[in-house]
Amino acid sequence: MFRFRKPEIENFRADYAKHADFCEVFEKDIKRLYLLAFLLTADHKQAEQGLASTVEEAFKEQAVFKEWARSWVNRTLIEKAIEIVSPLSNRPNEKRDSWSAGLHETHVQDELNAVTKLAPFERFVFVMSVLERYSDRDCALMLGCNPNKVSQARSKALRRLADFASALLPRGQGSTQHRLEVSA
Repeated sequence: MFRFRKPEIENFRADYAKHADFCEVFEKDIKRLYLLAFLLTADHKQAEQGLASTVEEAFKEQAVFKEWARSWVNRTLIEKAIEIVSPLSNRPNEKRDSWSAGLHETHVQDELNAVTKLAPFERFVFVMSVLERYSDRDCALMLGCNPNKVSQARSKALRRLADFASALLPRGQGSTQHRLEVSA
């Protein structure tokens, strides 16, 4: 009368990311991931350390859906950078590297370097909320603070970046040629 069907256990993990899926993410996104790590840490050695830790973490047994592998890698990289830098600690005399990865466009290099000149907490908030589009709530959870502090830090970062941009432009060029376009 009643027949019990044995569930197909072999398909249970078919929707989960395997090592090959993570390899594909790293292969396709390695330059972007390194840039993300560098913008967060403002230090090439720490960026490499964060990226290496993220790769290591990905190859531990993870329960991550295939479709989420890329966002999982991004989030893990951000978490590793937070562990390395501790952006809320307000450490004085933070060492900051310049971005000089063979870019021929000096304005791009200047923009990247402007981000690295931000205070650590402002830099993390800017990168996470503006560039990576995390919500204030998600940023606050990851950084261990409240959403109001995130919002204030983003506003301060945007003002400082606008000041950096105006300092880079020769007088008379105004904001028509090179503008940092951000919607907050």
